[in-house]
Amino acid sequence: MKMKESSNEYSILIEEIGVIIEERAFLSPLAARIYATLILESDEGLTFQDITELHKASKSSVSNNLNVLVKLKYIEYYTKPGKRKRYFKASKLYVKTAMEKYSQLFEKEIKVVEKINEFNKKNHLEKFKSKESAGTLYQEYLMKLQEELKTKIKQVNELEDQ
Repeated sequence: MKMKESSNEYSILIEEIGVIIEERAFLSPLAARIYATLILESDEGLTFQDITELHKASKSSVSNNLNVLVKLKYIEYYTKPGKRKRYFKASKLYVKTAMEKYSQLFEKEIKVVEKINEFNKKNHLEKFKSKESAGTLYQEYLMKLQEELKTKIKQVNELEDQ
């Protein structure tokens, strides 16, 4: 970890990944950066103290954010035999978890777009002069993304079974 603390490239990457995770997963900035750090770490993971020092955050803040990440199944922890320290690491299923969350979001958005389209078909027929409208094109787009995502989730499941 000492080398990574001083690595500018590592810090920039943590920040870039953290910003994306913060926006997409609706996590706090610290939780997103902790998660980003653990994604880039080896399977051995980091201790609570390592994470606190690396992110220069209070023990309370780190503890609260680790608990959130564990509850959301983004991270997991283990202890080494005979040791009391917990080691935190990205969940083995973190990619699958993220994909499933996106799939749920797509599902919700598809339903809302469908309701909008149905409402406009009944009440604003001029929006549907031709067979296609912006709303139906968007709905089709979301449905294709959803199907592709389901295919990828299935492939990740198959990798886990190997």
